[in-house]
Amino acid sequence: MAVLRFSSISAHIRALAVASLALAGGCAGNQHDLLPATETAAPASSIARDHHIYIATTRAKAKDPREVYSGQRSRKAAYAMVDVSVPAIHKPGRIERPPGNVADPAKYFTAKEISGYRDDEAFSRALSADIKAHGGHALVFIHGYNTHFDDAVYRITQIAQDSGYTGAPVLFTWASAGKTVDYVYDTNSATVARDALEETLRLVAKSGAKRIDIVAHSLGNWVTMEALRQLAITKDKDLSGKLGDVVLASPDLDVDVFKSQMERYGKPKHPFIVLASKDDRALDISSWIAGDKPRLGDYLNAKDIVSYGVIVVDLSKVKPGDELGHTTFADNANVIKLLGQGLNEEDARALGRNADVTSRVNRFAQGIGQSLSSAADIVITTPLEVLTLGAGGR
Repeated sequence: MAVLRFSSISAHIRALAVASLALAGGCAGNQHDLLPATETAAPASSIARDHHIYIATTRAKAKDPREVYSGQRSRKAAYAMVDVSVPAIHKPGRIERPPGNVADPAKYFTAKEISGYRDDEAFSRALSADIKAHGGHALVFIHGYNTHFDDAVYRITQIAQDSGYTGAPVLFTWASAGKTVDYVYDTNSATVARDALEETLRLVAKSGAKRIDIVAHSLGNWVTMEALRQLAITKDKDLSGKLGDVVLASPDLDVDVFKSQMERYGKPKHPFIVLASKDDRALDISSWIAGDKPRLGDYLNAKDIVSYGVIVVDLSKVKPGDELGHTTFADNANVIKLLGQGLNEEDARALGRNADVTSRVNRFAQGIGQSLSSAADIVITTPLEVLTLGAGGR
């Protein structure tokens, strides 16, 4: 029988407290209204870009109309679209949030009036026009634990802006409570949302998308993998050939559960991409809560999981963008830019052929190596080989 020393327990409790404070610190004192009470005028020259963000959600309506959606669950999915402007002074990797209810588009991300759709058909018609205008490409983003609705909207906007993604951005937002103490509630909310995500992916495909990329973060990987597993059970694992890249960023997912999901899904036609780091403190705490079981996002025994049809990108040595090292995929300006370059490649879905896997990963590796100070900041393990980053070397 294993003995857990008191000192070890204390260390974990202290780490949990530090992590909770760090996570809460990003939200402390901030209201979570998406829509500002008032907005100051800003010249067009002060705006970098306006983004149309399409939204599918299992959140219930908030009591405050400016918050729009709450952390409570809804039994029925809702659909909406919001325009969000990004200021010209925006720095890649950051989200410049307004400090209160008065928005200044010249300084901060600013959400405009949100439009709701009465049903999925109306949503599909609007989304279809936007997808067509974006060359038939769409990106579905699924956020993680401890995320308010406004946080999710701002995050996908920042990803679309900084990655330079050329497709239509679609946010799938499940009912996270937005509190560090509600991890179990969030886990259950993610589970409740898996059918809605499956239907959302089908809806995006139905709306004229030729290619659908997926980026999931943290606990959002649980609902993502469950939805993909369900698609496989219905014999439509790649959305009739429309599924593009699947990026699993800092996945808060038990490794054994992931293996089980992949066994049911089967090997993808082209590998899923797992972004991992041994220095992800948030996943360290999650692992401890789960009985010291490793999470996929900090599990660096890449050879153990690449056989399931994934590429593992080790970001351990990359400078994190947050105190916990949990949002490096979006907060590190170099990583998000190169992620966008990869997603924008026209041949992204050709990864099923061995030569294409090596060629594309080499290009990704060379790009990262040229933009980071260290000559060996990233190790990429593919189903075929291990690529150590530097000058694109092996």
